[in-house]
Amino acid sequence: MLSLEDFKKIHLEDKPIFDAHYQHYPPMHSGELFTTMISWGEYVEYQYAKINDTIIILSKDNKGMVLHPPSGKINIDLFKQVMKLALKEDSIFGFIKKTEKDLLTKHFPSLKIEEDRDYFDYVYRASDLAELPGTKYGKIRNRLNKFTKNFSYTTEEISENNMDEVHEFLKRWCLWKDCSSDEILENERKAILYSMKHFFDFKLQGLGLRIDGTIQAIAVYEKMNTDTVVVHFEKGSPDFDGIYKAINMETAQRVRHLVPFIDREEDLGIPGLRQAKLSYNPDHFIEVSYGTKESLRTTISDSL
Repeated sequence: MLSLEDFKKIHLEDKPIFDAHYQHYPPMHSGELFTTMISWGEYVEYQYAKINDTIIILSKDNKGMVLHPPSGKINIDLFKQVMKLALKEDSIFGFIKKTEKDLLTKHFPSLKIEEDRDYFDYVYRASDLAELPGTKYGKIRNRLNKFTKNFSYTTEEISENNMDEVHEFLKRWCLWKDCSSDEILENERKAILYSMKHFFDFKLQGLGLRIDGTIQAIAVYEKMNTDTVVVHFEKGSPDFDGIYKAINMETAQRVRHLVPFIDREEDLGIPGLRQAKLSYNPDHFIEVSYGTKESLRTTISDSL
């Protein structure tokens, strides 16, 4: 029977385990990418249990613990064990994606599953972000045109040659944002720095945007599965109005020939972030849900 003793904290040396597993069972949500979990490890503690060819993720922060559905070959008994453990440890059984939701609804009809909107990933057509077509992108095009009229810029891949400059830009970005005054921003700073430190280990890609010879914006991304690239971080200087529109478009133009979709992660329920992400007209969401604790108890009783 599954227990907390089966879980271990995710460490850098565990990457080959996840790489091998995700070759067969690619992650569908950005929150379950190895880069995300290891980089945000100071804010959210991630653990995992490997049971045969299945991986189960456990995430824990100051709000509590979340047990994720098993990733791997479908094993209904293992789903049941995860639910039992969630009930025993007063944990949330969450990050349930649509295919898992359909499976659970079929096998455990008494389980009530509710959407967790704050953690929906926003997914866009790469061609839309690259071309900004039609009236729905009119306001964004106007901001971008104003930026390109006022500022001459160049773009380049993030590499060993400019990594020091990227770090200098990130220092300036945190001074602008006063990262230390906000818990999420401070932990995002740590996550970015960790990702950049292991940029090549994680096989990340990135783009730097220069104005007058100085990097003033960056984007960091990686391929999540055959259809999708995830943009982990996108940062720009506040001194150049419209710079985020430019780095967004330039990134999309770089990846559109690799994948049809760009995942720009969740909004965490932050109103301004939600508005910004919606303004780019997502093609669809990667929806995640959770099983209510009340129905979890009923479900486990019914399945005994």
